[in-house]
Amino acid sequence: MALGSAALAGGLDLPEPLSDADFAPVDPAEAALGQLLFYDPILSGNRTISCATCHHPKFATGDGVSLGLGEGGVGLGPDRRADPDNPPEALVPRNAPPLFNMGAHAVTVLFADGRIEVDRTRPSGFRTPMEDEMVAGFDSLLSAQTMFPVLSDDEMAGHYSENDVSRAVRRGLITGPDGAWDILSRRVAEIPAYAEGFEAVYPEIAAGRDIGFTDISNAIAAFVAAEWRSDTAPFDAVLRGEATFEGAAARGATLFYGEAGCATCHSGPLLSDFDFHAMGAPQLGPGKALSFESHVRDEGRFRVTGRTDDAYAFRTPPLRNVAETGPWGHAGGHDDLAGFVRDHADPEAVPAYAAVLPRDVPEADKLWRVRDDAAERGRISEAAQGAGRSLSETDVADIVAFLETLTDPAALKGRMGIPETVPSGLPVDR
Repeated sequence: MALGSAALAGGLDLPEPLSDADFAPVDPAEAALGQLLFYDPILSGNRTISCATCHHPKFATGDGVSLGLGEGGVGLGPDRRADPDNPPEALVPRNAPPLFNMGAHAVTVLFADGRIEVDRTRPSGFRTPMEDEMVAGFDSLLSAQTMFPVLSDDEMAGHYSENDVSRAVRRGLITGPDGAWDILSRRVAEIPAYAEGFEAVYPEIAAGRDIGFTDISNAIAAFVAAEWRSDTAPFDAVLRGEATFEGAAARGATLFYGEAGCATCHSGPLLSDFDFHAMGAPQLGPGKALSFESHVRDEGRFRVTGRTDDAYAFRTPPLRNVAETGPWGHAGGHDDLAGFVRDHADPEAVPAYAAVLPRDVPEADKLWRVRDDAAERGRISEAAQGAGRSLSETDVADIVAFLETLTDPAALKGRMGIPETVPSGLPVDR
């Protein structure tokens, strides 16, 4: 690792500071269009939920709960509850990930299991569960990931009997005429303000090409990349040589980059190697299933690769603003950052985890099934054998103090904010 300008302060092997070269350039007009789409429920099957419902600035671009409620929920964050007139069938099976620095070039895999990742050997440039021709037209990895929430029945699509999008998904019609993406694109194109906005941003559309789902995704990606770029935290001032760590944060940085070994995986200026590791993180809820499959095990990266060595391994999450992005873990198994650090550092210890859940949780009987399954807990623990070390309470407090230097008020606030209204006229989650 190259020594940053701050490496002389305390002798720490710190990464180089972030610069414009680390991020894809963003067209402000495209980002402004994406802002409206991000907050507009028009992209959900039942027109009741937007991207922002589960990735809201009020909750540090998450939803403030361990496992969220998508379609079939009403309200926001921990106050979200089941709609009594159309209750959801299940919780979203994994914690909503934060969106900071998602436009950085270093971000090469997305989702906890990495089911979408950069792969320059493929014609599309990405490896995903979709066919290559389905991925054509997405400008970036960040853009391509939007294909998943809008197709998920528990997230944005809704269920088979409810709307035309979910019925198309169930029939396997994703691309092409009358596919799920076509239905969503036509919804957007029929709104004059959106039609004008796309014509202003994309010359091909101004020349007569129809608005496609990839155009919608590209605009949303531009907004996310611009809105939540995070490189003005106290940590960044240290990397630029403008400040030094002090007190508990200095001790925590020494542990993080030294004896505790955190930086082995949480490396680089985004504090992630974007690789996969089994760390004994607890599972809540029913676990992540394949389409129309029901099970209670979340085997992480194994679901993508089929390699036994990948069982229960999950992507190393970037740590920008981590003090604000709880609950923590791929299933939100900890509601306290210090507790997460303690258990994460020593996966062989018995975790003291707790969930933060919406009200009126569906499938409540499945929520603790893995926690109460000694065999499954054993498999999760065995996959993490040999990882980590125990930390004293002082060590934990010092590491948390260091992690708090990653908090960036400008990024948490966002640069464009929440629009007062959206072109569809549907309610905006505030």
